Amino acid sequence: MLALVLPLLVTPLFLSGLVSALEARNGITAVAVDFLRFKAEELRKYAAGQWGILEENSLAEDPRYVSIAEDAVAGFAAGIIRSPTELVAAFDRGGSLILSTSPLEMQESEARELRRLAAEGREGWERLRLGGVDRVAQAFVLPQFGWYVLVGEREDRFYRAVDEIIRRSVYILAGSAVLSVILLVGFARYLTEPVVRLEKTMTRVMETSDLTLRAEVRFSDEIGRLAESFNGMVEALDEAYARIKDYAAEAVHSRRRERKVRSIFQKYVPATVIDQIFERPDSALTGEERVLTVLFSDIVGFTGISESLKPAEVVDSLNHYFERMGGIILEQSGIVDKYIGDAIMGFFGAPSSTGREALDGVEAALRMQEALEEFNRWQVSKGRPPFRSGVGLNHGTVTVGNIGFEKKMDYTAIGDMVNTASRIEGLTRYYREPLLVSSSVWREVRAKYPCRFVDKVEVKGRKGAVSVFAARREIGLSEEKAWKYFHAGIKRYYDRAFPEALRYFAAAARLAPGDRGVARFLSRCRDCIKNPPPPEWTGTTVMSEK
Repeated sequence: MLALVLPLLVTPLFLSGLVSALEARNGITAVAVDFLRFKAEELRKYAAGQWGILEENSLAEDPRYVSIAEDAVAGFAAGIIRSPTELVAAFDRGGSLILSTSPLEMQESEARELRRLAAEGREGWERLRLGGVDRVAQAFVLPQFGWYVLVGEREDRFYRAVDEIIRRSVYILAGSAVLSVILLVGFARYLTEPVVRLEKTMTRVMETSDLTLRAEVRFSDEIGRLAESFNGMVEALDEAYARIKDYAAEAVHSRRRERKVRSIFQKYVPATVIDQIFERPDSALTGEERVLTVLFSDIVGFTGISESLKPAEVVDSLNHYFERMGGIILEQSGIVDKYIGDAIMGFFGAPSSTGREALDGVEAALRMQEALEEFNRWQVSKGRPPFRSGVGLNHGTVTVGNIGFEKKMDYTAIGDMVNTASRIEGLTRYYREPLLVSSSVWREVRAKYPCRFVDKVEVKGRKGAVSVFAARREIGLSEEKAWKYFHAGIKRYYDRAFPEALRYFAAAARLAPGDRGVARFLSRCRDCIKNPPPPEWTGTTVMSEK
């Protein structure tokens, strides 16, 4: 009640006091401004008159008479002062003090501001600080004498009456608020006493679970009817309590059964998919088209590695490897779809989309490459050979959902885009690049991650070329410059401008002499110059193996 009524009482008082203070401030300011402007105009007229006398008598060039005129103007300025806080001061164009009706010692910051005002020749109303005191002043220029003049007053004295009005308004507001609180507290206690009794009865019912308690009904007003309604509600609750206990026991049993199902199936199906199935059981066997980023990772030469280890060591190494790599995919909002021998398939963007699937996929792939170094240190410490892996990424539309039949399902993604991602991963061995991405991924991530074109490839089992790129977390300045030359050469290479492309590839090779990609296109370019390709040539590399 205090929070509701007190603002209704205090707000009008506050607004009226605020409006009164503002009106008073505006009125006083207008009068004072006019008063200072009048003094400034009178001083300007007097100075103009003195200068006119000099000109009429052809004495404007005589420094003695000019000095006499300046003294006359200074005397007039002193004569228009009516209080010890008023000030008339004149400055030259450099901001140096020429005359002042009272002692004035300026600080350096004040002198800089005055030099700026004098140089600009600004006239009119100004608020500034002079001699360590905030002042308001009317400024004007006396071009005859080369003066910049301020006719001003201390700001605290200028607004003293307004400050007094504000203080009184605050006192009135505070007194009104205190009185309102006292009256409201007494009135609220009178009104809420029946509600307090009803609340105590409710609290006892909730604390003791004793549904035989009843609220006392003293009056036939709204509170009395509320107490009667409460008593009726308690009677209904008492009757329903037995049924509620039965429902609660059944709910606990269902919850335990659900947790058991979750704990079993989370080892095989992502938790988000299980949540989706529990929320919409009818969608368990349906698929949908989604735009995903698919990741494939495979251990290079794993068959040879496994032959050199005992079966228990193979399982131990794979478990540690999968724990690190799968954990990274999950941390980047991805899903580990399946383990295919020593390979991992994961995807980003389902069952819910983050809007940055390609970025998450590339970040996961880079982290997996970095984590592989840590894993290999562990592997070597066990006396086992290190792993070398390749990662391929593709981005596009796939069919994703629970694929299978009622007794055996997999939450997975299928489609041409998935197959292409697998083929791109296979290209990492041929091109000796640990991470390759498709052009659709490159378009999504190129603003954040440096990417270098690798080749235009027609993978086995798929018609049409796929442009693949190598992605890095960061590159040095020399490598960045080499990549720019390389990409300039690539454009000319596919435009069949082979001599020009060769020059760019050679420049890139000088900056990155050990770069296999640059060397590859240098060789191709020389071959094309020596043996020009036919008109139907597209520069596509056709792969006969996966």
